[in-house]
Amino acid sequence: MTNNNGSLLSVKNLKTHFRSEDGVVKAVDGVSFEIKKGETLGIVGESGSGKSVTNLSVMRLIQDPPGKIVDGEIVFDGTDVCALSIDEMRKIRGKRMAMIFQDPMTSLNPFLKISTQLMEVTQLHLGHSKNQAYEHAVKMLRTVGIPDPESRIDNYPHEFSGGMRQRVMIAMALSCDPELLIADEPTTALDVTIQAQILELIKDLKSRLGTSVILITHDLGVVAGMTDKIIVMYAGKIFEQAPTREIFARSHY
Repeated sequence: MTNNNGSLLSVKNLKTHFRSEDGVVKAVDGVSFEIKKGETLGIVGESGSGKSVTNLSVMRLIQDPPGKIVDGEIVFDGTDVCALSIDEMRKIRGKRMAMIFQDPMTSLNPFLKISTQLMEVTQLHLGHSKNQAYEHAVKMLRTVGIPDPESRIDNYPHEFSGGMRQRVMIAMALSCDPELLIADEPTTALDVTIQAQILELIKDLKSRLGTSVILITHDLGVVAGMTDKIIVMYAGKIFEQAPTREIFARSHY
């Protein structure tokens, strides 16, 4: 159930700062946006513009220290995310909101089998038994296009290519059919054929379940075909925010 104005996620005046030896870095500096149920929002901007930090803040994954949300409001389905305890946030994160991270090698545990890492998600959030979780993990690997998932499920991350690891991360994020999916450069390590398959997978999730999607990317072609509206970020701020059709209709670049 969304809140009264129809927004699934509402971010207002978000400020996330990092302390460094040279002073305070204002990585996110007064960002505001909304996303409704079933909507896809594209966030574009150069490296270092604050795209990823904005969404890590939404997921409450900013490491403190050195980073901290110093101001603003993040409301998910009527709940102030910033006011939740760590345990309360863990019940939402991974189940109701999930994130596909940009670098799968730093997100997957190199010491654990792929099966263990995928099973943990559904055992924790969906109450699956060990057998149910294992079967669901195999199904998710098949869904994201990993060939012969029954034999690959018990491999370790280093036994997969970069693109395959990225697909494992996508399988993990989609395992609980989240209401909000944040995809941080989800197709960066993939060839064009697999890119198209993954984007179709995200589109299918959106159409089947009404999932809201935040898509972070440098690829304007992807946002043109995937999103309802676009945010352009620079130096921690939003410089432009408009429906996708409008952004491209009056582009002068």
